[in-house]
Amino acid sequence: MTASSRAHSFNLAAAQYDANRPTYPAALFAGIEEFLNRPLAGVCVADVGAGTGIASALLCQRGADLIAVEPGEAMAAEFRRALPDVPIVRGDGNSLPLADSSRELITYAQSWQWTDTARSVPEALRVLRSGGALAIWWNTTAFDVPWIRAQHERIAHHCGVPARSAVRPDDGEAVRLAGLTGLRVRRSHIRWQRTVPLDTHLANLGSRSAFLVLEPAANRAFLAAERKRLRAIFPDELVDETYVVDLLIAASPA
Repeated sequence: MTASSRAHSFNLAAAQYDANRPTYPAALFAGIEEFLNRPLAGVCVADVGAGTGIASALLCQRGADLIAVEPGEAMAAEFRRALPDVPIVRGDGNSLPLADSSRELITYAQSWQWTDTARSVPEALRVLRSGGALAIWWNTTAFDVPWIRAQHERIAHHCGVPARSAVRPDDGEAVRLAGLTGLRVRRSHIRWQRTVPLDTHLANLGSRSAFLVLEPAANRAFLAAERKRLRAIFPDELVDETYVVDLLIAASPA
């Protein structure tokens, strides 16, 4: 299964993705504002790989002047329903449909891994204004929470991929980004939690690309078994999810 196939698999479950995926903590955006040395209000932002608008909505709430870029038709349709007044254009990070030096901040929420950095970095630098910034982030696995780590290992086995063993993601992406841009890159980790119904937790798992490319029957069996396991941990069927946001910010030349 190619990376492109996995990336476009989200269109199969756009509404499920929008309804169940975790959002992002306020501390994330405060960190970006600190890096920019100004509030996001009025900042010209391009949110690339915007999906259904989860990050875009939060950027707009902070007053950003935002345009979204999204390749998927179904994801873009969900975005338009959620944020009808926010412009969205079809495209991806490898070939941004945006003018040169037109944005002060470019964001990639959960979407940087779907780009070819040999193409996406030059594109970001082309679109950024002098002194602007590129911000990349992911909600990552809190491996130090025992039940989350155990679930991660089961998911990896189900999806046929290696389970990660590190407590936090390694520094490889930060090093690659710095090497490709020649720019200052700052990395930070922001821990946060949400409590959701068990159904929401399971629907979130099922909206991941690694699940969406598998046979539905196998996924249903896995999620049914997971429901039984989690009921033993959370008998009230309210699941305490812990995330660690991995944030990379690179400044463009002034």
